[in-house]
Amino acid sequence: MAEKIKLSIIIVNWNTKLLLMQCIKSIVQSLKFKVQSDSSKFKVEYEIIIVDNGSTDGSIEEIKKFIVPSFAEASAGKHNSKFIVQLIENHANLGFAKGNNIGIKEAKGEYIMLLNSDTIVKDGSLEKLIEFLDNNKNYDIVGPRLLNSDLTVQASCGRFPNLFVTFIMLFLEHFNGRYVMFSPENSQEVEWLMGAAILARKKVFDNIDGLDEKIFMYMEEIEWFYRARQKNIKTFFFKDSEIIHLGRGSSRSGKKEPILHIYRGLIYFFQKHKTPFEVIIVKLMLKLKAGMAYFFGIIKNDKYLIETYGEAIKIN
Repeated sequence: MAEKIKLSIIIVNWNTKLLLMQCIKSIVQSLKFKVQSDSSKFKVEYEIIIVDNGSTDGSIEEIKKFIVPSFAEASAGKHNSKFIVQLIENHANLGFAKGNNIGIKEAKGEYIMLLNSDTIVKDGSLEKLIEFLDNNKNYDIVGPRLLNSDLTVQASCGRFPNLFVTFIMLFLEHFNGRYVMFSPENSQEVEWLMGAAILARKKVFDNIDGLDEKIFMYMEEIEWFYRARQKNIKTFFFKDSEIIHLGRGSSRSGKKEPILHIYRGLIYFFQKHKTPFEVIIVKLMLKLKAGMAYFFGIIKNDKYLIETYGEAIKIN
């Protein structure tokens, strides 16, 4: 009789070999950590599903060193937690959403975690998230406090996009950016969590499906959380669990690529979930912001601003 898997961890990789290896090692270490104050050990049967999106940096060769095909083999090792590692090889960069969806379809765990390769899991953090969902049946999704590499707090929660939120994000970010995206001081219910580290019951994915594959990267988790909220699925930010998020591990063009993807993602989100009038207004706001940034780029002779927002203006 096959052992029941408690946790499936899905990591999408694209040319982040060193970060990925660091991430995997931190997972194994974290799930060996003793959470409870008594002498008992918190054991978790888990699987790590790595979906590689056509990496060319030697990631595949490194991943294969970690592959453990069965719990029987895992039990023969020196691990406090039993785990298996599965590799799914794609031959092209299919994007973050599609890569995760491929992993979700293969996941056998009671809980499914989407985890970025550019994360370092602190000792005991995963157990704390699992324990929270085990003990709080009214919540179906939970996320940790994310930390920067220097262990300062990273904004990881936010409000769903509407015209007001989008206006603040585009034009008042430096004055009131915390209204849009923040890290609460206390554990609490939130609207959405950054997709770098999300733990959900498998039934959530069965109920609302996976990430929208029309969003290549960035904004896909916000759209997914929005669909979850529409079905009264509650999300919780749990500060006692902490994971380091290094940020933009799979981005190869600094801030340019994220900004362009966010522009496309916002337009798609409004087209899918908002009224035609709101779509028109958000497009006007995006073009105004892009035009302003492009103009400042010319004045300052800033190549980054000129190239990035010159492309952003053309997005429809």
